[in-house]
Amino acid sequence: MYLYVNGEYKKQDELHISPFDHGFLYGIGAFETLRTYNGHPFLLYDHIDRLNAAVRELGIDFSLSYSEAEQIIKRLLELNHLNNAYIRINVSAGAEELGLSAAPYKNPVLIFFIKELNLPERLTKQGVILSVRRNTPEGSFRIKSHHFLNNVLAKREIGDSPKTEGIFLTHSGYVAEGIVSNIFWVKNNTVYTPAVSTGILNGITRQFVLTILEKHRIPYEEGLYPLDHLLSAQEAFITNSLQEIVPITHIGQTAFAGEQGILTNRLITIYKKVRHHILTRSEFEVGDEQWV
Repeated sequence: MYLYVNGEYKKQDELHISPFDHGFLYGIGAFETLRTYNGHPFLLYDHIDRLNAAVRELGIDFSLSYSEAEQIIKRLLELNHLNNAYIRINVSAGAEELGLSAAPYKNPVLIFFIKELNLPERLTKQGVILSVRRNTPEGSFRIKSHHFLNNVLAKREIGDSPKTEGIFLTHSGYVAEGIVSNIFWVKNNTVYTPAVSTGILNGITRQFVLTILEKHRIPYEEGLYPLDHLLSAQEAFITNSLQEIVPITHIGQTAFAGEQGILTNRLITIYKKVRHHILTRSEFEVGDEQWV
């Protein structure tokens, strides 16, 4: 595979970073993952906006433009003869002297990773309530950063089955999010999802689902919810940018509608209509009636 690093396209075995990179030494880095559909990078602009906000929070003097990101992805797809791909955009602080620094990082490393992506059109998963609790964000909000130990410990708890997603609770016992996903559930025709104030990552697909709900006037609430609120729901689903909207069939002994969930299926149908077309959810907000 060809990858991109700081202005160059290189074969993956030619790509190296400095052992003095503070992204490696101290975890000062952020990333985004997204999909391309027949060459179209769905919600790319929203991912770029979040990445730029993250690196500012980390003190990295860097900003990625929409046009640069589009050009890099287009070229990587051409070089690797791909149309449907996984893209990871990674910014690390870059090489500096040993020791923590309060000064802005002026020499970051930008890497675009790419690989072929072949996921089934319809996925379902079962949920497992984790004993590992969701940690609090390192800063004022949760960044999709290199600090992934909490997620790694949770993944070790549930194992490698692709059919299972671990669900974090906060230290106060509120439902938070999945290991690599956000969670939603449906009770009495209202959609519920944990508020960002629980310390979750404000996922790009999460935000897009909320936009769908708003545009379609489907009632929803964001808040602090105990586990029994989730377990008394009729439908539940998780979201992320690679797997999209995934119905949950069970959490422990509690069964949900899974693939038969009426509202879940409605959201999946809408998602599939737009994933080849838009670069930001604001396009959907003002889009025509074919998306309604």
